[in-house]
Amino acid sequence: MLLNKKLIPLTFGGLGIGITEFVMMGLLPDIAKDLSITIPEAGHLISAYALGVVIGAPLLAIIAGKYPPKYILIALMGLFTVFNALSAFAPSYTTLFIARLFSGLPHGAFFGVGSVVASRIAPKGKEAQAVSLMFAGLTIANLFGVPLGTYIGHNFSWRYSFAIVAIVGIITLFSLKYWLPYLPAVKNRDIKSELSFFAKREAWIIILMISIGTGGLFCWISYIAPLMTEVAGYAESSVTYILMLAGLGMLLGNFAGGYLADRFSPAKACVALLLAMCTILVIVFFVSSNPTLALITTFLTGAIAFACAAPIQMLMIKTAKGSEMIAASASQASFNIGNALGALFGGFPLVYGLSYNYPSLVGAAMALSGSFFAYWLIRRFRNVK
Repeated sequence: MLLNKKLIPLTFGGLGIGITEFVMMGLLPDIAKDLSITIPEAGHLISAYALGVVIGAPLLAIIAGKYPPKYILIALMGLFTVFNALSAFAPSYTTLFIARLFSGLPHGAFFGVGSVVASRIAPKGKEAQAVSLMFAGLTIANLFGVPLGTYIGHNFSWRYSFAIVAIVGIITLFSLKYWLPYLPAVKNRDIKSELSFFAKREAWIIILMISIGTGGLFCWISYIAPLMTEVAGYAESSVTYILMLAGLGMLLGNFAGGYLADRFSPAKACVALLLAMCTILVIVFFVSSNPTLALITTFLTGAIAFACAAPIQMLMIKTAKGSEMIAASASQASFNIGNALGALFGGFPLVYGLSYNYPSLVGAAMALSGSFFAYWLIRRFRNVK
């Protein structure tokens, strides 16, 4: 499975998307200084991208669903590449804001359509592992791409970082054209019946599971830098390497999650992994003052958090027969809602002057809530596995 050339274009796409989504967080001071804006104003660029994901995920999947998946993915990656290139040359804050908004539009739809393609290409019984290969691009981005992009942005120009993303986009376009197999479009497609998936109670339980449960990850990672410097006592210069350690955990955990989903079931894997995320975040709260244990839990938290990605995506696909692309895209929008909620709720303890290890407790509560929704799904709907 790991050597399947047909799936590598999806990994490249995940790499580019992962870099552009997460590198912005490290480039805020550089962008603010260059464009003569405040750091909070620069932070709106992160929100712009997330808003683009939430809007574009189901919308583009609906519009493009009648075309063959290969052509859809090429079009989405073309849009992604153009607006990241525009970000590199944006002359003003307004132009950059618009470019970030539009570069976020293809994100969810690419992963949604890509998940369906990966599951159709994969051998029987290895669908989730194929999906995890696509998400491996995100983990590689966190392991290598984001630290490299942040370094280049700090030492040369933040514009070069987005230029690199555009180059990855071009490479992805060529790999999609030459390596991704042609799959026919769905015949007799009925948009109304596809949208009826959102009239099902199962759909909203899964959306709640993703939006709340994965928020636990973002409670932790949004404040990982001050956690490691203020609580664990590491120097600021060490944060890049600590993030790489978390990225390594994400890379390995991602493949483990795909295996678990295929070995047991996506729903059971979601329950187990969200409970594991709750547990490790509680441990983070208690041990972060110990530098060695803080590093160990950083690796484990990254691994457990990203192990959820493939099972969640496969759960949505298997629950949405006939509406797979729209449903899988909606799950990506839900991930970004989790991103926003995690950063928001995780910040509440800090507002009241509590230490930087307290967001992990909030994250634990969110992950526990997510596991409850996953368990409820299994108990309430016998057809969900």
